[in-house]
Amino acid sequence: MLRRLDTEQIEIDLYVLTGQGELGKELPDHVRLLNRDYSECSVLSAEGRRKLVRTTCLALFGRGRILRLFPYLCGNFIQMIMAGKLQKEKLLWRALADAGERFAQEYDLAVAYLEGGAAYYVTDHVKARKKAAFVHVDYLQAGYSRKLDRDCYLRFDRIFAVSGEVKDVFLTVYPECAGRTEIFPVLTDRERILRMSREEGGFRESQVKDITENGREIRILSVGRLTAQKAYEISIEAMQLLKMQGQRARWYVLGEGEERTKLERRIRELGLEDDFILLGAAENPYPYMRQADIFVQASRFEGKSVAVMEAAILGKPILLSDRSGNREQIKDGVDGLLCELTPQAVCSALCRLIQDAALRERLGHAAMAAGNQKKEELSKFYELL
Repeated sequence: MLRRLDTEQIEIDLYVLTGQGELGKELPDHVRLLNRDYSECSVLSAEGRRKLVRTTCLALFGRGRILRLFPYLCGNFIQMIMAGKLQKEKLLWRALADAGERFAQEYDLAVAYLEGGAAYYVTDHVKARKKAAFVHVDYLQAGYSRKLDRDCYLRFDRIFAVSGEVKDVFLTVYPECAGRTEIFPVLTDRERILRMSREEGGFRESQVKDITENGREIRILSVGRLTAQKAYEISIEAMQLLKMQGQRARWYVLGEGEERTKLERRIRELGLEDDFILLGAAENPYPYMRQADIFVQASRFEGKSVAVMEAAILGKPILLSDRSGNREQIKDGVDGLLCELTPQAVCSALCRLIQDAALRERLGHAAMAAGNQKKEELSKFYELL
């Protein structure tokens, strides 16, 4: 989005609430980064996680915020425990928002590009004639609530949901926002993805061993953070079933996250060290995508997955779990496959793809064609301005 906005008409300032992130170096020259101290550390790296913990602790305990926020934290903590879904990071977004830097500038439009902290910060601490918020996830599955938000979305002039399902779920929580909530699909840069996919990188023989005497094994690829949302433990068990059935395939995962240790332990327990491989994060994931045979996203819920859109642009056959967010990205049997989120169902769908090269080719071509037809919605952004 920042690359595509009309810089002849718009001046853009960006403030990153956490003050860190590896994409800082990719910001276009016309974007002014407001953070006084910005770190290129990814929040998924060990160093980046330590920095984020320090930032959060300073936000929580600085200037007596812990005392002011104590009723809020306790109330939402109890609500999460009763719901059986404790998400500490959701609680702490409010502290990060309240500790954010303040700016005297009054803007024509202020945009909260993420749920949680960004929405709270823009609502409470940014001066602007108009305010808009993006919603990228299934709001209920992600663990948000009106009590957690303090009804902040009622104060936005426009809410942009990245898909129809995301919009529908959001409006079950905020029905009053129906008249100002609309769909704004995620933007992708097709030419850039294709160009970067041809750069050096991807699978290396020194890194993985997927060549056998009888030819190359099928490369299955998943891309995403190692979090509970992505349900990688189910993918690991599906890989075990594939191996037991004698399917010649290996499964690779690009991404980092807090579930790595748990997932590595499960991989060892099932003896899949050479079959289900956590590659870590990659600065350029597209060579891996281009070289993969099948792209899989067997997650518990999504909003609108950028990784799936990128796999479609690269013409990959796509397998998704039949869950919120995924259903809207492909048509089952037309430009991808949907399956239940169980090891058996994922294994069965993968067996079908592994054994049928013609099906893989047909689905890949259809995914690429569908990806090329997606229209952009920047006009909605300009209309709001």
